Amino acid sequence: MIDRSTPRGVLRTRWRRLPAPESRGVARVPAALPVRPRTGRLLVLATVFVCAACGLVYELELLALGSYLIGDSVTQASVVLSVMVFAMGVGSLLAKALRARPAFGFALVEAGLALLGGLSAIALYASFAWLGESRTALVAFSFTIGVLIGAEIPLLMVLIQRIRRQDAGGAVADLFAADYVGALVGGLAFPFLLLPVLGQLTGAMLTGTVNVVAGGGLVLWLFRRDLSRRARWLLVAVNITVLTVLGCATVLADDFERVARRAVYGGEVRVAVQTGVQELVLTGPPNGSPRSLDLFLDGRLRVSGYDEYRYHEALVHPAMTGPHTRVLVLGGGDGLAAREVLRYRDVASVTVVELDPGVVRLARTDPMLSELNGRAYEDPRLGVVTADAFRWLRAPAARARFDVIVSDLPDPGITPSTKLYSQEFYGLAARALRPGGRLAVHAGPPGTRPRTYWTVEATLRAAGLGTAPYSAGGRLSGFAAGPDRALGAGSGSAAAAKLPQDWGFVLAAREGAPRLRVDRETPVLRSLSTQSLADAARDTERTRVAGLPPSTLPHPRYS
Repeated sequence: MIDRSTPRGVLRTRWRRLPAPESRGVARVPAALPVRPRTGRLLVLATVFVCAACGLVYELELLALGSYLIGDSVTQASVVLSVMVFAMGVGSLLAKALRARPAFGFALVEAGLALLGGLSAIALYASFAWLGESRTALVAFSFTIGVLIGAEIPLLMVLIQRIRRQDAGGAVADLFAADYVGALVGGLAFPFLLLPVLGQLTGAMLTGTVNVVAGGGLVLWLFRRDLSRRARWLLVAVNITVLTVLGCATVLADDFERVARRAVYGGEVRVAVQTGVQELVLTGPPNGSPRSLDLFLDGRLRVSGYDEYRYHEALVHPAMTGPHTRVLVLGGGDGLAAREVLRYRDVASVTVVELDPGVVRLARTDPMLSELNGRAYEDPRLGVVTADAFRWLRAPAARARFDVIVSDLPDPGITPSTKLYSQEFYGLAARALRPGGRLAVHAGPPGTRPRTYWTVEATLRAAGLGTAPYSAGGRLSGFAAGPDRALGAGSGSAAAAKLPQDWGFVLAAREGAPRLRVDRETPVLRSLSTQSLADAARDTERTRVAGLPPSTLPHPRYS
């Protein structure tokens, strides 16, 4: 009860002198620093900056690896981000137990974060290479790294208040400002520096090294007087161990990649190149037949020498029945679709629009691949444009130029490809056709993914094109080429049953549904005839899924 006889001024004075409530178990004694408090605060904020940059690199590394190893980047991004944000909340709560010894706790958190974040890429790749599955590992790393990142700010809040007391709002503002700026730097460094220069594995391990040096160095030097002799030597041993492990892993990264690549692709990896767009892997004996060649793009089988002729004959030749003086090939940097087009002597020009110049370079220079594509790039009628197909079609110069357009693009279920299977894209392609022109589209396997296939067909119709759906069988390859890289990685009848056994195509035209046929003037084909096209069209029609909406840029329908 307040003594009413006490003058109000005295009451206010006494109230102002009351100390702020202290959290139990939190050290409030000012830290004994080897530098001035202002310098100490700057060093703590600089460490926040570095740790935030490293933390965002780990996050982006998990996102990139999830998309690359598993597929469906939207799903993987949603899983990684949601799990990490939840785990950061858990880490903030768990950090309460470390506030009594904030310096020691922060150093341990950073050492653990550097070790797990630095080795996350190599662990996920190993899980995929030898276990055929990396989803569980992806979620586990996302959660654990998120917990450790979430524990950083509460501990740093205690440390910065140990240096110089200030109001909580100001301290939080300083910490978050350094944290957000560091995240910006880490977010830009990953795609523009670490990934193209060092690659995913070495880039993650270098980030871990920077992380442990920054965190451990701050505590062992700036807050060394807060540590007992035993705690100091323990932290030195832990940090040296982490640096040693990361250093050894960095030295062995190239050997690990070669061994893991053989586990994924087999023992005959001839070429493995990381371009600015994707990873290219070419397998097969060095002096064997081109039929033994396999080309993988980002781990998905794109070309198999044993059965590629069935795919490319079915994709190209139905569209060539009619005028075909000028032909546009979208994608198809391997030169195999162009090979089929160039078999027609009356073709005047072929334009290949390919996003990745590395694919074109490989198709030109690799002896086996260039033999498989009939040395198409040596034909003077063929020209190459390095560009995004969507952006290139938007240019006014592409209007009403081509008699035939062949869309030889990656599977529609792969998220980066969805805009190339949208209603807007097909509208641009239709605009590029001359009157009477035809558009041939690879649409995914109707047998195993009918919804995807018939969504492509519905999207073409929504763009004002008449359609003729058909397919081609005889698919011999046994590695998943769809959006889910883990598909088919296992063994047994269940995994084999999920592998696509056919390819799906749609032939489209602005004047109405084109007729599926092969002309008499068509070069000799090994797998295609007018009768086989009619049979394939009937078989494909049996898989129809009615009532599907078209896929658009704001509302993609492929999954």
